Amino acid sequence: MSTDDASPAAAKPSLPADANADRDASSTPRPWLDAYAEGVPADIPKQSGCLSDIVADAARRFGSKVALDFLGRTTSYRELQHQIDRAANGLRRLGVRSGDRVALILPNCPQHVVAFYAVLRLGAVVVEHNPLYTPRELRHQFEDHGARVAIAWTKTVATLQDFPADLRLDAIVSVDLRTAMPLKTRLALALPLPRAREARERLAAPVAGATEWESLVAARPLRRSHSRPEPEDLALIQYTSGTTGAPKGAMLTHANLLSNVAQARAWIPELGPGDGSVVYAVLPMFHAYGLTLCLTFAMSMAARLVLFPSFDPQLVLAAIRKHPPTFLPAVPPIYARLEHAARERRVSLQGIRIGISGAMPLSPDVIEPWEERTGGVLVEGYGLSECSPVIAANPVSDRRRLGTIGLPFPSTLVRVADPDEPTRILGSDEPGELQVRGPQVFRGYWGRPDASSAAFTADGWYRTGDIVAIDTDGYIRVVDRLKELIITGGFNVSPSEVEDTLARSPLVREVAVVGITHDGNEQVVAAVIPSDPSNFDPEALRGWARNELAAYKVPRRIVVMEDLPRSLIGKVLRREVRDRILAMSSARGTTAPPTA
Repeated sequence: MSTDDASPAAAKPSLPADANADRDASSTPRPWLDAYAEGVPADIPKQSGCLSDIVADAARRFGSKVALDFLGRTTSYRELQHQIDRAANGLRRLGVRSGDRVALILPNCPQHVVAFYAVLRLGAVVVEHNPLYTPRELRHQFEDHGARVAIAWTKTVATLQDFPADLRLDAIVSVDLRTAMPLKTRLALALPLPRAREARERLAAPVAGATEWESLVAARPLRRSHSRPEPEDLALIQYTSGTTGAPKGAMLTHANLLSNVAQARAWIPELGPGDGSVVYAVLPMFHAYGLTLCLTFAMSMAARLVLFPSFDPQLVLAAIRKHPPTFLPAVPPIYARLEHAARERRVSLQGIRIGISGAMPLSPDVIEPWEERTGGVLVEGYGLSECSPVIAANPVSDRRRLGTIGLPFPSTLVRVADPDEPTRILGSDEPGELQVRGPQVFRGYWGRPDASSAAFTADGWYRTGDIVAIDTDGYIRVVDRLKELIITGGFNVSPSEVEDTLARSPLVREVAVVGITHDGNEQVVAAVIPSDPSNFDPEALRGWARNELAAYKVPRRIVVMEDLPRSLIGKVLRREVRDRILAMSSARGTTAPPTA
């Protein structure tokens, strides 16, 4: 499996993102440095090595410590490293070589951690996928990145095997989550009872014609002398939604991801390697946020990473009784649900020292009860897949400022510019587009040179597409999202992608999709002009969407309209669509979007 047939994006991408970094570091004012918490440095060192060194270093220094905890079954750092070495050689025997793309389609589980680092150890490129994606969504991404090997949850293997001939994979490695569970749990799942049968069906599916994970990790360990990737080699393709429809693959190097790990560690100096930290992976590790703060940051700290296949408050509370987390990255709805469940069941949350919230605004209504119940601190951060992903966060101290996304990370430069004239820099408190430079900023989109060039200014700053204002102390406040992305439950949804899907339904003549905030969470809402208004069934349309889209992309509300507002050139004006829906809600005396 050579890289000769690779996409136009090379394994060692090169864009001007860092061309002027040293000059900008000295010429760009950084007023935020004075507001940093005690012990946080202005800059991090330049990163060397590769991501697989993270676990190798932890295994060397803290080999007997618990690395992974999956429903009570534990794996030490020494054993984790052994599994990575064996899986890497197993992949090599399947034909994986440096620069090849390998797709991971897995929920949070020990196999996900092993697979991630095994792929990287070979110098190959990880491509993360949501295992709940529909066949159409998965097919589109495979058409884009061209991976020929996939490591997949048994529930998704059949989808991969049904790909058309031109996408047929050379090898599929199937992962059964049950094999990583404690013996007691596996025995309970094997019982001939209806509940056990239902659980088995949720967790696994019959598989034929694939390589089992257990045979992959039965290989001899990869030779230590096997070549390692360089810092600027491509490590990860992380798909991110945009307003132009199809998700694009953000190319992140080993140096990008290592830098963001180093920045996160610098931001929380009170946590140290091998100090007994416990990190909960309630965020999916196929998402950029969960990947960095759980899959890489936790490993770099030699922390105990407690893995949850999906967020279940009762499952999390059961784990808290045994090993409460020191550090819990999550999104606001998770904090709110967990605090509510703990209060109902009278479970103590004391000991959860630090929570970092992202993906959506963090309300004081979430912060106050959480901090009262935990005795810890909960702060808001901000990031984008293109930035590995974290750009900024509030100080983990009394210097945090509610209503803001905090301060730029160490070695991160930000500025605000006119979105229509991106090299015209604006002053303090003037709203404009946030632009970023830093070692965590990506190198462009896979196979999309035009989109890659458009993502950067002429002088090499990444254009986030978010409208912000930065005060005189350097705190950043998000004003609006230029890109019109919908962020629901922490996941990005492209309005265009949902519109394209709904427009294929015979029930729809025209459609516009927007995000409407309700009860603190943004919802996907579709404004529809039906093909036959007298016989329109919104639930039938939602059923159509469920067959084509992941559940979080399916519109929560369908609003029937007679026409859609348009610009002079005929483009649908989503902002005005949103305003109309809000006006309809206001007339009904509710904040909830109206339902057809």
